[in-house]
Amino acid sequence: MTFHSGEIAIQNQAGVRDEAQRLCHLIGNIIKPAAQEFLKNQQLAVISTVDINGRVWASLLTGEPGFVTVLGEQIIQIDASLNSNSGTGEVGNLYHNLTNNNTIGLIIIDFANRRRLRLNGKASLQSDGKINVEIEQAFFNCPKYIQVRYVETEIAESFRQPEILIRDALSHTDQNWITQADTFFIASCHPEIGADVSHRGGSPGFVQVLNSRKLVFPDYQGNNMFQTFGNLFVNSHAGLLFINFENGHTLQFAGKASVIWNAMRVSEIPHALRLVEFDIEQVLESRNACSLRWRFGE
Repeated sequence: MTFHSGEIAIQNQAGVRDEAQRLCHLIGNIIKPAAQEFLKNQQLAVISTVDINGRVWASLLTGEPGFVTVLGEQIIQIDASLNSNSGTGEVGNLYHNLTNNNTIGLIIIDFANRRRLRLNGKASLQSDGKINVEIEQAFFNCPKYIQVRYVETEIAESFRQPEILIRDALSHTDQNWITQADTFFIASCHPEIGADVSHRGGSPGFVQVLNSRKLVFPDYQGNNMFQTFGNLFVNSHAGLLFINFENGHTLQFAGKASVIWNAMRVSEIPHALRLVEFDIEQVLESRNACSLRWRFGE
């Protein structure tokens, strides 16, 4: 596997090109036995898709253990119960996006065991609403920055219909949610290579609200491959997803992201190596977005 021009540019700017090149072997295009075994018990996936206007979205999907199943070494199936009448919520957006652009990125994450698997490729919608994905990239990430959470199965039984709210700026409630968050996901897309989504974690407050349309968050020490930043170097469109783990609500943002390297600004946030500014173009709040609830561990 070789990195695309955007990833190489960021690796060079960060001074980690050699380290990144040594990690190439971790990324393959088949689902190895360890990944197949991991998927059997997972209940949460975050999906990166691109809408008809080129905006990138990160969407939450949950299901019974194993709702992402392996059909072969290079193909998985997601039981997302999608259909064209799903409306304007997360599932509806996901369906319509994949109808127009079949590039897809996934991160399947196990909070309890601090494990995460990334799968990127091309999607095809099935007549029964399921999604088949032909895998082009598959790799595990390290457990860094994953906050431990446990699924509360007794709460997951009761589920109310989702309520969708769309706006073009953050409400005061949104801002409070973001500044208390310890976890979010960022989706990005290279126009030729495809979509990707990754996890970000930190202490509550690590995402700062500059105003009702702009966020800033740190980039900490990572794996030095810079898939997200490499995509942003080529295409600034990005999507963010915040999950209310106690209530099953989500906040999705579509907008544009820029990487800040200015040492003085970066030094304002402890342990940050870079910063990312995110300009919000649209906010999608989904109340009761999923039936799962999580209890904070550590």
